[in-house]
Amino acid sequence: MDYDEFLARVGDHGGPTDRAHADAASKQILAALGQRLAGNEPHDLASQLPAEVQQPLLRPTGEAEIGDDLDDFLRRVADREGRGCDTEQALAHARAVLGTIAGFVSAGEIEDLRSQLPTGYAALFEFPTS
Repeated sequence: MDYDEFLARVGDHGGPTDRAHADAASKQILAALGQRLAGNEPHDLASQLPAEVQQPLLRPTGEAEIGDDLDDFLRRVADREGRGCDTEQALAHARAVLGTIAGFVSAGEIEDLRSQLPTGYAALFEFPTS
């Protein structure tokens, strides 16, 4: 699957349907998510994704910045995404991006990702049906 198909699936899963908006939202969500992952998890996840969305997951340290507050995560995503995005839209976009990622990576990788996030982040994994 190439990046254009990735972005189309983000739209199909309830995320932005405009290519530029889907691209920006995907990268901002993955950057915020990458800041919460420790060890090799950002690299492990990135290795299974299209090249265009690998870099936002990667950062120079292996230490996680884990916050239990999903609302704070969503506010950061909404602020970074811009375009008048609020936290409800950020949640829909994050679910769409993670639902798309679930179609790219192994089930074990999704479980590894979930295991590193606080339980409050479970709502991100309530994928819309398409």
